[in-house]
Amino acid sequence: MGLGDADITAHAAISMRLIQQDFTTPRRTGDTSRRAPAAQPAAPIDLGILDHMRASVHEIVTHTRAAAPNATPPPADAAAVYAWMDEHTAHLEEEKRQAAQAIVYRQTLEHALKMGDESVVRRHPCPSCGCWGLFWRAAAREAACLNRHCAGPGQPSRTVTLAQLAHQHVAAQETRRATRAT
Repeated sequence: MGLGDADITAHAAISMRLIQQDFTTPRRTGDTSRRAPAAQPAAPIDLGILDHMRASVHEIVTHTRAAAPNATPPPADAAAVYAWMDEHTAHLEEEKRQAAQAIVYRQTLEHALKMGDESVVRRHPCPSCGCWGLFWRAAAREAACLNRHCAGPGQPSRTVTLAQLAHQHVAAQETRRATRAT
């Protein structure tokens, strides 16, 4: 899980391309059975994925423009927007750069979850107890810790958002980087 800034950005771009290719390309089913025509045809692509992609790009552009008002216009390619953000936020102080990387990492987790990969949550330790017992609760849109001692007696399990996981991951990465540098 020791991804550097460039690795986090590249991984986010790859995830965005996967969503773009696999979930927005119209598919032919090969079903040749005869059916009555639908009153309204189904959308040829998953509109929820398109909304997710638009929201992700909008968040990156908005964050970058706030941090670097003189940034060049963002690229048209949704996956390229991550490299564009890196280019325009690399000069920021450490705290602001980490905040940008946490957004990118959170979006990478969101992309994976949209594609049905819930294992990305299990690859993170619980921020409260440090155990590796997190699982994704899709209905609540949060991760929950399976460690019964984490929350305390009689309390529901601790939950954590993807933003909290991303912040923890980026902070731990920076700590490792600083330790190696000394």
